[in-house]
Amino acid sequence: MKIGFLYAGQGAHYVGMGKDFYEAYPEFKETFDKDFGVDVKRICFDGPDEDLNFTANTQPCMVAFAVGVTKILAGMGIKPDIAAGLSLGEYSALYAAGVFTEEQVIPLVAYRGKAMVEAAEGRDCKMIAVIALDKDKVKEGCAIVNEEFKDRGLIAEPANFNCPGQITVSGDTEAVDRAAEVLKSLGAKRCLPVKVSGPFHTSLMKPAGEALRVRFEEEQFGEMNIPVVFNSFGRAKNEDEKISDILVKQVQSSVYLDDSIKYMADQGVELFVEIGPGNTLSKFVQKTTPDIECIKVDKVEDIAILKEKLGL
Repeated sequence: MKIGFLYAGQGAHYVGMGKDFYEAYPEFKETFDKDFGVDVKRICFDGPDEDLNFTANTQPCMVAFAVGVTKILAGMGIKPDIAAGLSLGEYSALYAAGVFTEEQVIPLVAYRGKAMVEAAEGRDCKMIAVIALDKDKVKEGCAIVNEEFKDRGLIAEPANFNCPGQITVSGDTEAVDRAAEVLKSLGAKRCLPVKVSGPFHTSLMKPAGEALRVRFEEEQFGEMNIPVVFNSFGRAKNEDEKISDILVKQVQSSVYLDDSIKYMADQGVELFVEIGPGNTLSKFVQKTTPDIECIKVDKVEDIAILKEKLGL
C-alpha cells in the first residue's frame, strides 16, 4: 500500500499535545528531552496557551511533535512513500525525507517563527476563511481590492488553498475586511475570521523569506530519499529547483494544499496519514480526494488504528 504522510501546520496545536506519546514511547521522549533552545516539553505539556500560541514557540513545538511521531512509526516499519505538509508542516515532511535532521530542523523552524513575527511587527493584519468560492473568483476579488488600496500600500492576498470550498485570504486588516465584502458579492457564502498572529503566506512576509535565505547559507541539506510535495507548487520539485529557494518562496506565497493532495493521489497514494495535533488535514483530504482514507495520528490510541489498517 502506497502511503502519503501529511504533516499539520500551525493552528492545530493545543496545550497537552504529545504528553501521552512522551509517556509511552522512548523515541518520542528522546526528542522532547533534548535542548533545542526552546523548552518544547514545558510549552507543549504545560503551556500556558499564550506561550504555545506565540509563533516562535508554536513552530518548534509542532515540528518536535512531528519528529517524535515519525520516529515512533519508523520503529514500527511505517514509513511514507511520499510526504507533504501544510505550511510549517513542510519542514516536518523534509525531515521525514532525510533532508533535515531533528537537531537541525527544530532550531531552524524556531528561527523561521521569529523571522515571521518580526516581519509582521507594527502591521495591523488579519486572515479570513472564504467559504464556497472557487480559486479564480478569490483571486479576482483580491485583485480588485489591491487595485483599490495600491496607493496606500495595503494588500489582501490568497494565503491557503486548503480544499474545494475553503480558501484563506490574509493581509492588512482594512484590505482584508474590504476583500470580505467583495468576495461575498462574488458569491462567497461566508468569510470567517481566522486566529493568526501575522499575514502569513503573503508578500508581506518577504522580510522573513530574506532572513531564511541568509540562514539557509549555513545549513547542510541532506539527500531527499522520498518525494516531498511542495506548498508553493502543489507538486514535487524539478531537478533544477533548490530546496532552499523553494522554502524562501514558500513563506511569502500561497499554499496550494488542495493541489498537493491531488498530486499525491495521482502518484498512487492509497492511504494518507495525518501527523500532528487535531484532524484538520483529514477533513481537507475528505473534501479533496473523498475516495482515499486519511488516518490521523494525534494520540497514542491512533497508532493502533493505523497498525490495524496496515495489518501490522
